[in-house]
Amino acid sequence: MTPEYTPVSLDHVNEYARLLVNSATNASDFSFGNIWGWSDYMGMEWKKCGEMCWLRQTLEEPGDLAPLGDWKKHDWTSCVNLNNGMKFIRVPEELLALWRKLLPAERIIVGDDPLQWDYLYLTEDLANLPGNRYHKKKNLVRQFEKNYNYTYERFCSVCVDEVLSMQEEWIKWQDAEAEPSLHHENRAIYLTLTNWKLLPNMVGAAIRVDGKIIAYTVGEYIREDTMIVHFEKGMPGYKGVYQAINNFFAQDIARDPKIKYINREQDMGDPGMRQAKESYHPIAYIRKYDVEILPA
Repeated sequence: MTPEYTPVSLDHVNEYARLLVNSATNASDFSFGNIWGWSDYMGMEWKKCGEMCWLRQTLEEPGDLAPLGDWKKHDWTSCVNLNNGMKFIRVPEELLALWRKLLPAERIIVGDDPLQWDYLYLTEDLANLPGNRYHKKKNLVRQFEKNYNYTYERFCSVCVDEVLSMQEEWIKWQDAEAEPSLHHENRAIYLTLTNWKLLPNMVGAAIRVDGKIIAYTVGEYIREDTMIVHFEKGMPGYKGVYQAINNFFAQDIARDPKIKYINREQDMGDPGMRQAKESYHPIAYIRKYDVEILPA
């Protein structure tokens, strides 16, 4: 009997985490934090067939995501789904390369989608801000350290509640009604933080000034060497607050020498976001593609 798609839930989070590790991708789209946090907005669904998890989004821009599991062990040439023909969104370049090796070239149609590419950084660069190219960033961090009575801390149960309160303040200041994307992100943040204890591999940190949380960040380990930054917020009126939370979190993560990379996700075509991400000098982009596999 063919398995049916069901809404993404917390019931199989550990099994999903195992399949994600087996796939060896560090694309942010496939982290459980993203799949779960955006599940309402994207209408995320999944089904498990053997040792593969098939994913799709049913809302916003409906489409099938790349399936997860041990890509190298899966029999793609006999895969019923592929042989019937399928269209995929956000296919990591490693899986595309495998399909190109195993399937006839005339069956594969590829579309580039740079708006979905993730920005990848060296952890040590974001932690140390070395050289002249990071001079302005380091200067803003130093000004923050000098001007404010601050503390940095990892999330705890009490801290998560305070972060939710800060997020409520932040979204009111941003006037989310005028920017629908912020409303959707706010929902993703709420789903993540209110289920914090149930989500594996998540890491959060906050900055307090005079005892009040004024910045926070939420990350997730996706591979043994890579941390994803999902959310990063700072309250207005604190000069250098974003540079500070970025730098302090990177320093914190850098204490584990295995975490060599930080993935700061896509810019989604937003010019301001693109400029901000480029200003931290990524070492690479995690490329993803739209792929159509024609019927066999």
